[in-house]
Amino acid sequence: MPLSPRRLLDNAVACGIIGVVGLICIAEAAGRLGLIPTTQFPLASTILLNAAELATDAEFLEDVAATFGGWGLGLLVTVAVAVPAGLLLGSVPPIERALRPVIEFLRPIPSVALIPLASFVFTERLDMKVAMILYASTWPILINTIYGLKDVDPLAKETLRTFGFGPLSVLWRVSLPSTAPFIATGIRVAATIALILAISTELLGGGSDGIGTFIIAAGGSPDGLTLTVAATVWAGILGILANGALVWGERRIFRWHSVRVGDAQ
Repeated sequence: MPLSPRRLLDNAVACGIIGVVGLICIAEAAGRLGLIPTTQFPLASTILLNAAELATDAEFLEDVAATFGGWGLGLLVTVAVAVPAGLLLGSVPPIERALRPVIEFLRPIPSVALIPLASFVFTERLDMKVAMILYASTWPILINTIYGLKDVDPLAKETLRTFGFGPLSVLWRVSLPSTAPFIATGIRVAATIALILAISTELLGGGSDGIGTFIIAAGGSPDGLTLTVAATVWAGILGILANGALVWGERRIFRWHSVRVGDAQ
């Protein structure tokens, strides 16, 4: 049964596709009409054609795999560090109050500005990439975990304490399950930041592989501008796919939380 125009506009995915297609058509028309100089920004059709060709380019696919490998490892390390740290700070208020000034000082520092410093500290480019991802992606997971613990129902915790459960049991049985949706949201935000840092590190920190390295190499070729934009388009597509997969998993695993939030709204 085909969707009516009203139901089509209520569908977020359909609206997103319509918006992207509309933007591409506008960019193509602007280039064809001479409103945008094609010497500075290629036609949308040319970019899409080059992006499609990159999908079958073995060298580019190896660079994509290198970027995603560093992204996945960096995000995994970040989760392993930030979640326990957030649980500790959220469960022990004195420690959280003592470290809050340090967190607020470090959090606004632009991660990209630290890449030149990191290049002196780390000799291995993968280590540098993981370290930069860890620094930049820790904050959304850490902050979401802390605030998630503050949102736990105090009555549920007090009930378990009444039955003789200790602090660790209360954390495991009540606090962690209630905080899990907040942690998942923090991981989803951190995943996007991690991808940005992975490519930025490749661009600014050097290396022999990765999307950022491919973009630098493409800049010196005859079709440098088109290849650069096409590779950037693929970086955006990969970011959308990663975010979409995490959103899908979050809704599947924490469906009960979505229902509760929907009822509250």
